[in-house]
Formats: sequence, C-alpha cells, structure tokens
Amino acid sequence: MRRTAELGFLLALALILSYVESLIPFSFGIPGMKLGLPNLIVLLLLYEKPGTGKNPSKDGQNHMAAEEKIFSTGVREAVLVNGLRIILSGFLFSNLYAILYALSGAALSLSAMLAGKKYGRFSMIGVSVLGGVFHNVGQILVAMAVVETFAVAYYLPFLIVAGTVTGAVLGFAGMELVPYLRRPVS
Repeated sequence: MRRTAELGFLLALALILSYVESLIPFSFGIPGMKLGLPNLIVLLLLYEKPGTGKNPSKDGQNHMAAEEKIFSTGVREAVLVNGLRIILSGFLFSNLYAILYALSGAALSLSAMLAGKKYGRFSMIGVSVLGGVFHNVGQILVAMAVVETFAVAYYLPFLIVAGTVTGAVLGFAGMELVPYLRRPVS
C-alpha cells in the first residue's frame, strides 16, 4: 500500500514537471525540443536502492533476493510511471500526436538507459545522456514515418546535442538527489 502511494506521488511529480516544462519556451527553433524534466523521475526509479519503499526483513536487513529483484522491479515501476505520465500529460497539455512521439521516444530511451545501466559502463550521468539522446532518436524515427520523408533527420544532430546537454544536467541532478532519497524515514 505504501509503495502505491509513493508511485502515485512520483507520477504526480512527473506530471508537475511535464506542466512546468510545457511553460518553458525552450525550442531554439527546433520543433519538439524539450528539457526532459520528467525523465528525472524515471532515472530515480531506475537507480532506486534495493529495499527502498519495500518492507525490510524482520532483522532490519534486506535480503539478497531483494537486491537481485530490484532491476526488474525498478524497470516495471519506471515503465508504469513514465507511461501513465506520458498519456496523462498528453491529454492534459498536448495532443494525440504528442503522445505517440513521447511513447516512442520513451521506449527507445528506456531501452538505452537499461542497457547502459546493466552493463555498468556508464555513470548515472551517462545513463541519463543515453536516455536523452535515444529519446530524440525515437521521436525522429516516428516523425520520419508520419511525414513519410527522411528530411526531418536534418534535426537529429541538433537534437543529439540537446539530448546530451539536458541528459547530463538531469543525470547530475539525479546523482545529487539519490542520497537524500535513500535516507531512512524516521
């Protein structure tokens, strides 16, 4: 029950970040360019410490099984929160096409983030950069399919730079927030 409330809170926070992001005029002449603020919530869910939000064992220690399961649990929760956030924010602040673009970008982004985290070659900042870059790649792929031309690929270098910069900033923010989120609640 407590975990459901925590996920609801994270979903609400992601929606607030989506709304704030919709108010910030950050396009630099490139359609669809955003800061990606709600992706911070996905990043935090992926880097959640085993046992947080879960009931500890009777002796106060987390079992090894919980440490092994956290990868799949964090992924499920990240997918759930991000998917609901995209659908809800799309209907609240955008349109159906925005939902399509965001879902495709989110799917590719999460896949890249999981691969980067799983193989341990990247820090949280690197994983976040992968997410930012591949989110933009996913959206460009959908745009090419929707408008039936490769001409929109012209935006890709600019979006890769934007995804790298915003991903690095969000990754740094995530690194700063995780220690506070891992503190035991008294």
